[in-house]
Amino acid sequence: MEKKVILVKSLIGAKPNQKATAKSLGLVKIGDSIIHNDDAVLAGKIKVISHLVAVENV
Repeated sequence: MEKKVILVKSLIGAKPNQKATAKSLGLVKIGDSIIHNDDAVLAGKIKVISHLVAVENV
């Protein structure tokens, strides 16, 4: 199964590790979205920035 990850909040006040996690997912600006395969790595990254993103099943 795949998940669509959408950046819904700004990264301006985020901690450096949260900014790096968003960049590793390919999320730079508010509204950016990307589809990834659902696996343990993605779940961990989403957990780090869960307050900044919205996740949808595709």
